Amino acid sequence: MARVQLKNLEKVYGSFKAVHGIDLDIEDGEFMVLVGPSGCAKSTTLRMVAGLEEITGGEIQIGDRRVNDLPPGKRSIAMVFQNYALYPHMKVRGNLAFGLKIAGRPRAEIDAAIEQVAKILEIEPLLDRLPKQLSGGQAQRVALGRALIKKPEVFLFDEPLSNLDAKLRASMRVRITDLHRRLKAEGLSSTVIYVTHDQIEAMTMGDRICVMQAGEIMQVATPKELYNHPANLFVAGFIGTPEMNLLDGALENEEFVIGAQRLALGPHVMNRLSTLPGQAVLGVRPQHLSLVREGPALTARLSNAEFMGHEVYLHADLEGRKLVSVVTAGEFEALGGSELIRLRPDPAMLHIFDKSNGRNISLLGGRLAA
Repeated sequence: MARVQLKNLEKVYGSFKAVHGIDLDIEDGEFMVLVGPSGCAKSTTLRMVAGLEEITGGEIQIGDRRVNDLPPGKRSIAMVFQNYALYPHMKVRGNLAFGLKIAGRPRAEIDAAIEQVAKILEIEPLLDRLPKQLSGGQAQRVALGRALIKKPEVFLFDEPLSNLDAKLRASMRVRITDLHRRLKAEGLSSTVIYVTHDQIEAMTMGDRICVMQAGEIMQVATPKELYNHPANLFVAGFIGTPEMNLLDGALENEEFVIGAQRLALGPHVMNRLSTLPGQAVLGVRPQHLSLVREGPALTARLSNAEFMGHEVYLHADLEGRKLVSVVTAGEFEALGGSELIRLRPDPAMLHIFDKSNGRNISLLGGRLAA
């Protein structure tokens, strides 16, 4: 196992700066997920750690070694790619053995390692098949086994599940995270850096998550911390399903004004504000909006309802702004076809963002002087 440190890491292509001097400290044995939209430079960052992409500036440290100038084979890493990258002419057994053969390991050691890895990944029946005879999930497990058999200090995963169907992706998510936890408990686990654009993968797999956008780090935190305390508008909108409602408005006398409607914020919110900007954005997750018949609430016009089984997603219009609420099927039936709905946010779960810079100003424990 090894700690991985990125220090002021940069990548420039001609006049385009892809990675903007990022700093990231990944603990020994940690499962770190890099997540963000396409083009945010998460894969570029991973490839620099792997040694597949030249570093423009900064430093990468794996364990106690600076690896900037080391080739991939000298970095004690193993990489699992999106397209599996199995050798088509070799059977599964040969694919697993290849790295150890190149390293000059004895035949008996290679055979023992193959049997151990095949048992862990439940691919013993596949050892004498060619890659073309494998399903997507089977091929991905073989690719994982080929990395695992090397016993690297660091595992690098580059969107390894993106070619699988939804059901198989969910199954492989569980398999990979269970494997990491089991090996960690046995003192055998490697540090993992896992790249994905899928925030559900990130939230369900990572010990911590690094959210990236346009070559910069937006926030690094646990899944729970990201969900409950997003640092800025980008993280708030990217993390969570359905995504957080972000409503433009203004702060006036301890009220949030949205068009003709005013929402009293109360001490739950006001005591958390670090500043008092005029123009602001109110953030509230769909799960934190309750249907009410009376009392303070936001009034919106229902435009669509998505029945999801045990819950219903209500899509509504609030002063020209889109609003989504998650309610139970029973609550939806109680509406009786009403077009106008009243939604009350949980005051303890409201977020206020400064519109000028996107920063969440409702994270601090105490209100600062204006």
